[in-house]
Amino acid sequence: MTQERRVHLSRSAPPAYQALAAFSKTVGGLAGDAGIDERLKEIVQIHTSQLNGCAYCVRVHVERAVKAGVSVDEIAQIAVWRDSGVFSERERAGLELAEAFAFIHEGGIPDEVYESVGGVLTEPEYVALSWILVSINAFNRVAIAGRYSVPSREDLAGEDRDAATGTVW
Repeated sequence: MTQERRVHLSRSAPPAYQALAAFSKTVGGLAGDAGIDERLKEIVQIHTSQLNGCAYCVRVHVERAVKAGVSVDEIAQIAVWRDSGVFSERERAGLELAEAFAFIHEGGIPDEVYESVGGVLTEPEYVALSWILVSINAFNRVAIAGRYSVPSREDLAGEDRDAATGTVW
């Protein structure tokens, strides 16, 4: 990827970015209320970011996943979850839904995915996880459009901070 200068959406329109961050916090509360634990939340956000090609968001959510107790081995296997035995039935359902949301432009959420995931997650869990996926897809697009650089681990140590804007998540 070239280092050409790009408009930095979060710096160029802070109120819009702050609204997106507030939306994300609302969605996080909804997820907590529905019983979506931090582990599942981070796993699906990592996978969505991988599928969308957002290295910046992958890094942020890997750091958060580690804090939520996801092991290095589990993180390494997210990309190949279908062939891995390390994820629970709920996590596998979440990963399947993450793929459907990342590729939603290819015909929506397929009926077989909706039925499969719906057989594992309750309706409130499905709704909350769907909103998490809407949120991470939006953040992926902001970071990809602006070609946000991947921060070093030292930049993320101690707190979750958007290195580009200084916004603490």
